[in-house]
Amino acid sequence: MANITFASVEDYIASQPEAVHGTLERVRSAIRKALPGAEEAISYNMPAYKLGGEPVIYFAGWKRHYSLYPAGARLVAAFEEELTPYEVHKGTIRFPLNEPVPVKLIERIAKFRAKEVGAREPAGRLREATAPLRSRLGRAVALVWKRAP
Repeated sequence: MANITFASVEDYIASQPEAVHGTLERVRSAIRKALPGAEEAISYNMPAYKLGGEPVIYFAGWKRHYSLYPAGARLVAAFEEELTPYEVHKGTIRFPLNEPVPVKLIERIAKFRAKEVGAREPAGRLREATAPLRSRLGRAVALVWKRAP
């Protein structure tokens, strides 16, 4: 699967071993239920869900597990007790394929991520808001630079 590029989440799931299709569909359904207004896309060659163009959550299927991304420190702390049965490492939550899909937990994680993303200032608005400051700072630096011997 190294050089395959997926056009849709359906293509992604179809490319996985047939035995895991149901599991990945349950993960997909849980995320879609939690984020009904999210755009479903492929990003980094895996299923991604975006709100307002900002990525909220990704999932991927592997040989023995499926994963949710990203799992930052705040998310891991907020769900610490519920995540103890799962492997959490470097921004990834790994769920074993041989266990039932924790649908409610995945829904809550997706909603938590949506709140995290919604709390951030969109990059475009932040750039616009800081433009006057950056312009003044740039002019000041240029003046100091010109005066330097």
